[in-house]
Parts: sequence; structure tokens; C-alpha cells
Amino acid sequence: MEKPSDHPRKVIGEQVHKDIQTKRKERQFKKIMGLRPHRLNQLRAKETSSYIRPLAPTDEIGVEGLPIKENPAYLVPQIKNFVETPEIKQLKKRIKIWLKIGHPVHIIGPTGCGKTTIAMQVAKELGRSTVWINGDGQMTTTDLIGGYSQVEVESLRDKYIHNVFKSHDTLSADWVDNPLTIACKFGFTLVYNEFSRSLPVANNVLLSVFQEGILELPTHFGKERYVKVHPDFRAIFTSNPVEYAGVHRPQDALLDRMIGVYMDFYDFDTEVKIVEVRSEVSTKLAKEIVKAVRTLRAKLPEAERPGTRAAIMVGQAVKESGSENLEQILTDIIVTKTKGTADLSKKLEIIKSVI
Repeated sequence: MEKPSDHPRKVIGEQVHKDIQTKRKERQFKKIMGLRPHRLNQLRAKETSSYIRPLAPTDEIGVEGLPIKENPAYLVPQIKNFVETPEIKQLKKRIKIWLKIGHPVHIIGPTGCGKTTIAMQVAKELGRSTVWINGDGQMTTTDLIGGYSQVEVESLRDKYIHNVFKSHDTLSADWVDNPLTIACKFGFTLVYNEFSRSLPVANNVLLSVFQEGILELPTHFGKERYVKVHPDFRAIFTSNPVEYAGVHRPQDALLDRMIGVYMDFYDFDTEVKIVEVRSEVSTKLAKEIVKAVRTLRAKLPEAERPGTRAAIMVGQAVKESGSENLEQILTDIIVTKTKGTADLSKKLEIIKSVI
């Protein structure tokens, strides 16, 4: 048992001898106060609510004093000028039904069809804060759950009595939560973009989350090794089909715990409306652009088909340049997926026939 120090002497306004608990609290306070703004989102959720902006008077209070409404702007990409059409409303309704039941939703579709946009909009409309993560081939389990950011050693040397030497060393490790752990603890919505581009082994931790409602932190020792998943936790995943380059097939056991929603390109009227709003071009020009892109889409291999994103880029280029030279603009858009000179010549012929 440690005896609290009550020695009255002070040096420059501070007590000479301090017990371990006091020193640890002071060290933690100095660390928090010394953090730079770009590292606030790395601070452990249980120690501070810096993941979220300060509460406004109208905010509803959720678990552990955190606001329920969507607000951490720096955690997720912001969706602007979202377009609502009957087709989009029906797709959102399908996704929300499964999320309401409690099942994670896996949106699968070709590049540029709007998977990320619809996922972020649905997450926003759920009314909970959203946490975002982007998958890639280098992702590990630690990138999902968190890890130890630093290990500190604290030493106490007491020489108050000249012939008595007291030594006490304390080793402390600081754990930092990553997106999955944050979402599971506080019931946030996790949007896992490009899910199938991460290696399956990195996602094994999700199995117990969706089946038993428990998140295991394999590298976290102590009583907090297991986290009970908050009942409001929801997850939305987006992926390209397995035939795309750089895509890994997720493990069957994980796919079996998800609801798969295949999302194809929108219908003609929906694409026209999206291009018109996002590119700020006239309806007539938007129709011409979408018609050209859809014709190209029908004549190219699946992995090379231009999506709605490509149509938006064409509209933005036309508006910026003041030119309606669709042939050159379309060439610039699709040349990024060209395999060689012969392939480029073939695509140029298709573009000329379209225009």
C-alpha cells in the first residue's frame, strides 16, 4: 500500500513529493492539453469526447454524454447536392429496412455507379454519427480496432531520508481506438468503403461483431479486451465485383452474415438529373452527355465501362472549358483504362461512332 505524500515543502509553487496517482493524472492532463488539432481524433474515446464537436443546446444526449446527431465533419466525406429520384428513394428504402432489422448491408456494384454516395446518405439519414474507413491491400486488424500508440515509463526516486533510497517504476501503455471500436462502443454507423480491397484476414474481427455482438481486441490486454457492441451500431460496406483488379473475395463466413445489395447504374432519367445537378449544366446538355456515356458503356468490357462519375466529370469539363467537344473530353475520360495503342484506337473508333 502506498502512503500518500503530505510533505509541505514546495519548489516554485509545486509540491516536492507526489504520489503515483497524482503524477499519472498530471501527465495525462499535460498530454491531452498538448495534443495538436490533427491528432484529436486519435485520442481514446473513453478519455475525451473530442471525436465530436461540442454539444449544442438542441442536441439529444446519447451514450456516455455523446451527441446522437450527425456532426463530426472531419471524420467522414461530405455529400453535397444529393439527388432524389424514385429509383434512388427505392434503393435507400431497401438498405434502411435491413439496417433497421440490425443486419450489415454490403453494397456491390461497378465503379462510378454511386455506391459511396448512397451509403453516406443513408448513414446520414439514420440520425447517428458516422465513422468512415477506406479499405486497401495494406489494411490490418489494428487499422480497424486500434492499438498502442506509445509506451511510457515513469520513475520515482525518493531520497528524502539521506540513508534510505526508494525506487518505483511504472510502465503505462496508451491505447488508441480506431473506427470499428469507436462505432461499436458508442453505437455509431460504420461506413467501410472499398471493403473488398482489403485482405480477408484483416476483417476476421468482424465475425464476432455481427454474430455474437462482441468486439474482441486481440492486442488489448486487461479487462477491456472485449467490447459489447452497442445496440445502435450499424455497418454499411461498399465493394466492386470480384472480377475487378485489386479486389479480394471476402471470406464466406463473413458474407453469410451480411445482406448483399447489388447496385447497377441508374436509369437514364436519374443519371441525367445527377449530371445536371452535380455539373451545373443544362438539361439538354446533360442528356447528350449521358446518352454518349451509356452508349460507350454498352460497347466496352464490364471493368472498363464509364459510370455516372464519368458523366459528371464530362459535364464539369464542358462547363469549365465552355466547349462542347465531347469527343475529346470522352477520350480523356476513358483513356485511363486503355491497355495499349491498339486498344486506344479501337476505343477512339467507338467514341467517334457515338458522337
